[in-house]
Amino acid sequence: MAVKEIPAVTPLSLFTASKQIQFLATLKRIRFSGKLVLSEPEGQQWLFFLHLGRIIYATGGTHPVRRWQRNLAFYCPQSPTLRLTLERDLARMDTTPVSMCWQYQLLSLWTQQQKITSEQAAKIIHAAIAEVLFDVAQARRATYQIHPNNSFSTPLALIDVEHAIAEVEEEWQVWRNDRVADYSPNLAPIIKQPEQLRKHTSSAAYQSLIQLLDGKHTLRDLAVHLKRDVLQLTRSFFPYIQSGLMELVSIPDLPTPVGGKVSETPSTPVVNTGGLVACVDDSPLVCQTMEKLLLAAGYRYFSVTDGMRAIATLLARKPDVIFLDLVMPNTNGYEICSQLRKLACFQDTPIVILTGNDGLVDRVRAKLVGASDFLSKPIDADIVLNTVRKHLKQGAISH
Repeated sequence: MAVKEIPAVTPLSLFTASKQIQFLATLKRIRFSGKLVLSEPEGQQWLFFLHLGRIIYATGGTHPVRRWQRNLAFYCPQSPTLRLTLERDLARMDTTPVSMCWQYQLLSLWTQQQKITSEQAAKIIHAAIAEVLFDVAQARRATYQIHPNNSFSTPLALIDVEHAIAEVEEEWQVWRNDRVADYSPNLAPIIKQPEQLRKHTSSAAYQSLIQLLDGKHTLRDLAVHLKRDVLQLTRSFFPYIQSGLMELVSIPDLPTPVGGKVSETPSTPVVNTGGLVACVDDSPLVCQTMEKLLLAAGYRYFSVTDGMRAIATLLARKPDVIFLDLVMPNTNGYEICSQLRKLACFQDTPIVILTGNDGLVDRVRAKLVGASDFLSKPIDADIVLNTVRKHLKQGAISH
């Protein structure tokens, strides 16, 4: 089965002002594979699953099950038949927290069984990612944590970060600048004053509204049902909302089809109590990228951009692992590494050389001055995290 890959089309723009969206671009740059969890102070969480820096699925938020069932019904006319086998199919799956979410696992299973086409699966994935990105942008504030995982099966679709954001950008900007900006498309419209509404509408329109606005369907649900744009639909309700005839209310998500058995989010947030990692590099971009990656993975971190001050700073902080750039103004990684190895407190500290030149001579020279490891730039998320884990584990064993 061919993987559908959607290329980048535009650079990140105003939509990416929030740090959580910017972090997706960082994960793309370092080709991260695993799960990104965004958490809002009020308790909501969104999950992005990535493969080598590209999004393969997104879920979470207010209504993950509603989103799933809505998109399944819209893109798969055979969905009533699929639901008959849903519980049985879920029972066979690995639903541990480290696995892919159950929605994506079902899409993979049904595609393999040819119950749905790869095109249908890709459309559901695309729609889910767009909704989650929109909701994250509307939330404005969120903290992030990452969970590396290289064991995902072959992705059904690979969605480029910039492409996904560009597609949501126009909708988000229009929604934000419209009169309905303060409302979420996850709210449900209800009739607040039925008698007054009857007087202000035709008999046919009133009967239609009574049937539709039963408090069980969100604006997004109704937009899909009526085959209308969600913003246009919300605008049509706005005069009634302003006059107090209608109201937008929060409603719960639909029950998880496996009776709450599936765990999608970590039970506890990542707390940065892991080893202390230092990066000595004159590139602010490299230092910032390492900071985001390592903090989100639960490590403590600091950087040094001035090579001449590196040894004094490292002595003051005494990190457990040191990443050391090979080429810097006024000094180089070989000299710093050699001097560190002469100090008793750094004789056993893992020192990982970073360089854009992956030559044999550089590797040999790095070993001669006492380097523990050697990584090529641009940095790769999985390699960096595996390197830190390896050396911290070796340090624990040696002590």
